[in-house]
Amino acid sequence: MNIDNAPLTLIDPSDPVDRELAALLDEPFASAWAVAAPGATPPAGAGTVRARLRVRLAASRAAASVMVTARRARLETQALAPGVQTTLLYAADPGRPQRPGEPQRARLVELNPGSTWAGPPPDLHREWLVLRGTLRLGTQCLAPRDYHVDPAGSPGQPVATDDGALFFLRESAVPADAGDAPITVRDQDAGWPDYAPGIQRRVLWQRQGQAAMLYCAQPGAQVPHHTHGHNEECLMVQGELFLDDVLLQPGDYQLAPAGSGHQVTETDTGVVIYAHGDLDLQFVG
Repeated sequence: MNIDNAPLTLIDPSDPVDRELAALLDEPFASAWAVAAPGATPPAGAGTVRARLRVRLAASRAAASVMVTARRARLETQALAPGVQTTLLYAADPGRPQRPGEPQRARLVELNPGSTWAGPPPDLHREWLVLRGTLRLGTQCLAPRDYHVDPAGSPGQPVATDDGALFFLRESAVPADAGDAPITVRDQDAGWPDYAPGIQRRVLWQRQGQAAMLYCAQPGAQVPHHTHGHNEECLMVQGELFLDDVLLQPGDYQLAPAGSGHQVTETDTGVVIYAHGDLDLQFVG
């Protein structure tokens, strides 16, 4: 089933119902949900379905409006070099103070077989996660789900591939500490430590309460209501995930600003997710 979770298209500002859902409020459903005539005893719940649906849709839309959700299939690509394309998922607004844990830029980069790229400038903290194919980063060869971090100021490295590659690149203003050096975490060696029922978590990098992580969740797994002390970024690597009422699929990305929260996070299919945010989730209740 192809489920489209685009922002809701409103019929008018006073009736926030998606047009596809609006059909459920017409016949033959309308009669079943109609408000009873004055003096009549309505069946339990009658006359409240439309109101509840409208309230739920309005609340869902309001909650989603504070998040930045990027769907890869709907974004344009730009050329970085011959055979190298990039898809921008997020860029920080230079006109406001940076939020805790906010990246300067997050993007997907795809290389055609045999292509090369000079790589990003070395002044920022750079995180790399290979999603498909094999990537040569300097002298290192990275395979799918391999992660690499270059501290700010460490030398830039040329990027190349023989068979084609797709990777996630996150750049941030995290300053380098004394003794920081590039780190590589290889998927085949890292393991999946248990984190919660049905969920495993791999911590890739951490500093002062924020971390880069991979989560592996089994079908039906849930994370309860939590808030974010740092910006929380989720990149879908594999499977599908509901962040509240927003469905993310492979290649999709969402940034939840520091101070926001998610009522529920759940998957029907099982997922592998790259996340950057609080090392320790702040649960509510």
